Amino acid sequence: MTVRGTAALGAVLLSVVAVPAQTATAAPADAGNRSVQAHPAQTAEDLAAPDVAGLREVLRTALTQGAPGAIARVEDDGTVHEVAEGVADRTTGRAITNADRFRVGSVTKSFSAVVLLQLVDEGALDLDTPVDTYLPGLLPDDRITVRHVLSHRSGLYDYTNDMFADTVPGFEAVRNKVFSYQELIDLSLEKPLGNAPGAAYSYSNTNFVVAGMLIEKLTGKSVQSAYKSRIIKPLGLRDTSYVHPRTTIAGRHAKGYLPPDVADGTLVDSTEQTVSWAQSAGAVISTTRDLDTFFSALLRGELTSAAQLAQMQQWVPVNSTQGYGLGLRRRDLSCGVSVYGHTGTVQGYYTYAFTSKDGGRSVTALANTSNNGTVLNTMARTLESAFCGKPAKSSKAATGAVNGSAARGGTPVERYEDIAPGIARD
Repeated sequence: MTVRGTAALGAVLLSVVAVPAQTATAAPADAGNRSVQAHPAQTAEDLAAPDVAGLREVLRTALTQGAPGAIARVEDDGTVHEVAEGVADRTTGRAITNADRFRVGSVTKSFSAVVLLQLVDEGALDLDTPVDTYLPGLLPDDRITVRHVLSHRSGLYDYTNDMFADTVPGFEAVRNKVFSYQELIDLSLEKPLGNAPGAAYSYSNTNFVVAGMLIEKLTGKSVQSAYKSRIIKPLGLRDTSYVHPRTTIAGRHAKGYLPPDVADGTLVDSTEQTVSWAQSAGAVISTTRDLDTFFSALLRGELTSAAQLAQMQQWVPVNSTQGYGLGLRRRDLSCGVSVYGHTGTVQGYYTYAFTSKDGGRSVTALANTSNNGTVLNTMARTLESAFCGKPAKSSKAATGAVNGSAARGGTPVERYEDIAPGIARD
């Protein structure tokens, strides 16, 4: 049965990596770039069996690179594989498990996008209408549409570049602070637009602060209420919550550990914070099980109409192997498979949550650290193990490129994070 929100048909948003191929919906005419196309749709039945041993090796590698703990969960048409390495708490030494809750960071953007696309289904919102039509006077350019915001093509400056230019001092300055949405917008508007509305993709958390404001204006309810009634309760996400501005994570959870920018600096326990600097751009708490359920339901069409799911999958280029739709990422893997979901960074946590085109196979992986580009890149390899299976033994598969994407072991570098994306820390 299709799951719907209490007052909505539904909406979806995920992020993807893309390489030119045969069968993706073209981006809208104002995209300002050639649209990125996906590989032909694969079902879970078409995929190689998950490489669970390889998945475990990825997590163990992340531990050698500084992650206190790492977990991954693959759900493959009802068969579940769970892998965990390291600790959830460095003080007590408690082992991390897939039952642990954690902060999902920018995976929250997919939740926000779903709600807005449900509102499109209900006739309360139009993607190509200027944001200022719904929120008069909010933005400095009345050409910025809802679609521009959800696809990171508004040109709005990402205030987190300044907020977290210095990792630990920046975090401590906002750890317990409570911002209004307007205050965050005002921080962004201290800088000019980075590009004309509708031009090239440029990731900015400001876009999904705007999304939160749209949700609250159009529903007359809080973002928390919208997530709960339209996504969390219908899907039975028992460990997912949005508790802003409460600072704690209820129940069993993994602590997050934030290293400073200086080498050999002391890790900071960053678990408790308001995440008010992000809110509808990054403050959801969840588990690997719940995120697998969410993205699987999304791609199966259980949260929005088919028309709005197709809108989510109108890709604009991020790089040679990634594309961004409406709150949805696409990634093209070395074996020619495209997967759909979102990445997430919040202080002390890295998340990868992706599913196959038909929603039949999903993986969510988490390392309880951040500000560590080496770990970030290592955790991306969980997607290869989950969707491509064991590495082929042929030299072509081992060292060459597949359909234009980099081969396993040579995947594009994840240089930027989902917070302070303009700050390169390599």
